[in-house]
Amino acid sequence: MRLLIIGTLGGQIGAASQIAMQKGAKVQQAETVDRALDQLRAGQGADLIMIDVHADIAHLVSSLESERIALPVIACGVGNDSQAAVRAIKAGAKEYIPLPPDAELIAAVLHAVSEEPSTIVYNDPGMADVIKMADQIAPSEASVLITGASGTGKEMMARHLHAKSRRKDKTFVAVNCAAIPENLLESELFGHEKGAFTGAVSRRVGKFEEADGGTLLLDEVSEMDPRLQAKLLRALQEREIDRVGGAKPVKVDVRIIATSNRNLQEEVAKGTFREDLYFRLNVVNLVMPSLARREQDIPLLARHFVKKYSEANHIDERPISEGAMSRLKAHNWPGNVRELENAIHRAVILATGSEIGPETIMVSGSQGAPAAGISDADMETAALVGRTVADVERDLIIDTLHHCLGNRTHAANILGISIRTLRNKLRQYSQEGFAVPQPGEAGAAPAP
Repeated sequence: MRLLIIGTLGGQIGAASQIAMQKGAKVQQAETVDRALDQLRAGQGADLIMIDVHADIAHLVSSLESERIALPVIACGVGNDSQAAVRAIKAGAKEYIPLPPDAELIAAVLHAVSEEPSTIVYNDPGMADVIKMADQIAPSEASVLITGASGTGKEMMARHLHAKSRRKDKTFVAVNCAAIPENLLESELFGHEKGAFTGAVSRRVGKFEEADGGTLLLDEVSEMDPRLQAKLLRALQEREIDRVGGAKPVKVDVRIIATSNRNLQEEVAKGTFREDLYFRLNVVNLVMPSLARREQDIPLLARHFVKKYSEANHIDERPISEGAMSRLKAHNWPGNVRELENAIHRAVILATGSEIGPETIMVSGSQGAPAAGISDADMETAALVGRTVADVERDLIIDTLHHCLGNRTHAANILGISIRTLRNKLRQYSQEGFAVPQPGEAGAAPAP
């Protein structure tokens, strides 16, 4: 991921940068808010901003909103100044991190925001076939449509394609079409000219130009508004884009990879997705298999995530017990690899003995191993009897958000709903007095 740090952070900028880079982030720095905005307008993109709590956070947030730049903002300050933290949150920051920087806290925030996955881990023959095809088409310039259920690793495959392509030394830019509000997505993709709309104080380069020479990932492209689909189609056909408010087109050299967890042929039949755009994107289709179809990969992935999260949490790596592995193999993993990753992350933190036992494997709302003779399905069904659908839905959404460390995009993908639907639900729950996890929160108690 790309991190932009604004300000001196009370002399702690060096330490914060080093921690972020150790976690895989690419770091750039700007001394002032205005210089940071200039960098973003010029196409020096970022996935997250960390800003000194004494800087003008309100000016930054309002400028990002008015110029239609969708970026999360994290405030940082020396010491545990609660008043400064409150002011930062009121000004629009999503989170406050006290300094000197705590490696685990920064890692949690980066993990919650970052969409960048790691190396593909597999052994299953079905997944091997997908990788083989991906390696074969990667050097070409063909557009690729990656489909599959939420959590199967579609973005990971997109990054794999880029890494194996002739564009690997150029920029890879990802845009989550479901996570960016409709009124911001056009400017996010195509940029805008000064004066194009209220708040457009200068020219801004969009993601197409930012990815020029490289690869542009359109994540969850099925969520894109039909009007914007027409503009995207023209950009693909003509290899040029029109900035919002622009007088002449801008040539771009970009390879397009798109993902969707929906059946786009069905969306075309329903009239929600353009057929001509579907054919333009679907030159090659890679279908990511569900984890239920990758049975051989469950033990391999589980051990991989144990190693990953033991290191991340500075915990001695424990082996997975036979009982725990049996639970992992028996579960059908509707959330796929992402659900397995979250389950192992929790298990690593909860384990207290010499092994990771079955009591730490919490899946599908289960709070531990079932009693002898009672299946997981029986326990889960019994727990639902007598409850309203609305109550069950609320608990499922909030629990999923906890498991995703507050990451709205990941939670929406696991739940199979759009990010807009999720936001509306969370706003309703907050108004009703239920605790809604914020980005970076892990291990908090469920809502009442």
